[in-house]
Amino acid sequence: METTTTYFPSLDAVKQAAEVLKDVSIITPLTESLNYSKQFGCKVLLKREDLQQVRSYKIRGAYNKMSSLSTIQKENGIVCASAGNHAQGVARSCRMLQLKGTIYMPSPTPRQKIEQVKMFGEDWIDIVLFGDTFDDAYHEALNASERLNKIFIHPFNDEKVIEGQATVALEILSQYDEPIDYVIVPVGGGGLASGLSEMFKKLSPETKVIGIEPQGAPAMHDSIKADKLIRLKSIDGFVDGAAVRRVGDKTFALCRENLDSVKTVAEGKICQTILDLYNRDAIVVEPAGAMSLAALDQIKEEIQGKTVVCIVSGSNNDITRTAEIKERALLHANLKHYFIVKFPQRAGALKEFVAEILGPDDDITHFEYTKKTNRVNGSAVVGIELQSSENLEPLITKMKLHHFYGDYLNDKPDLFDFLI
Repeated sequence: METTTTYFPSLDAVKQAAEVLKDVSIITPLTESLNYSKQFGCKVLLKREDLQQVRSYKIRGAYNKMSSLSTIQKENGIVCASAGNHAQGVARSCRMLQLKGTIYMPSPTPRQKIEQVKMFGEDWIDIVLFGDTFDDAYHEALNASERLNKIFIHPFNDEKVIEGQATVALEILSQYDEPIDYVIVPVGGGGLASGLSEMFKKLSPETKVIGIEPQGAPAMHDSIKADKLIRLKSIDGFVDGAAVRRVGDKTFALCRENLDSVKTVAEGKICQTILDLYNRDAIVVEPAGAMSLAALDQIKEEIQGKTVVCIVSGSNNDITRTAEIKERALLHANLKHYFIVKFPQRAGALKEFVAEILGPDDDITHFEYTKKTNRVNGSAVVGIELQSSENLEPLITKMKLHHFYGDYLNDKPDLFDFLI
């Protein structure tokens, strides 16, 4: 077993963090979701951390850590690395505490996120764009911290940060007087999950706490399974608020001790949940914020008749991602399919394909004609959206029968990546 730093946040420390944060973070609502309660036959309560002023719980840990610095440390200023919510929490904390901060972000960070960080930090922060990935920005920030003697504000693997995030648990328990059977919490680096789970074990030990990670970045899941810290070789960065290669040693030790289980959820399922929340409840969430609800399908038998709290962790979603979110949701539901279609080089071939091959409710959503390869057939990449996943096999059968079928691309990752 790998040796890790043993640290367990005390109830007094978390209560003190709550006192520090009383005029900084809001007490977010704990409200029942009638739609999800009906769907799963239980009481589903949403802890709406997406309604914080920086639109995520990250302000809790960032401010609690930064307010604990000495006068000299504050005068020297701080550095951090983030591509999203942590940067916004740090930026707002810099402005409120009136200390200078330098925030390192990867160069490809969307301008919308950069502008949000500037808005929260105003003149108290500087933004440095460095490298192509978060890891690049992270290591440069660490180097700057050592070189300039500035405190590095870690996004999750820090005692004060963990204690700040743990105040979410105190709020939940103060807002609901009856027993809570389950708490479903998103896991990225593990700061929220570790602090919250420790408080529930202390104050409500009968509550099961389940961590949820994206399928493409299961760093905590794999580490707990291996009983040691694992660094993932590659990750799917789509759930940018929860996709990390390696969790912290402090957060790992706490989550290994306290979480009843860690489950992973497919990115496509997360996308469908984002769309459902918007269409049914007018709630806008980021991918990480939808994870707890997206995972309810996996435990639907055991939560029948129970009380389940789902942490909605953030709402910093970029509207430019909407097309990708819809695409991933359709692919996960087996409703969007891409083919190479061989069209005979004769008049009326496309009309025949639409009239004879497609079902009455099928829709062509992508059509890219390639150069003619011979005088008999010309190929096109065609994306087709179905109304039911059961229509796929009949569609392929008809395409083959009428000699339109070239290839199916959904299960060919090397080619498919060019489309999505």
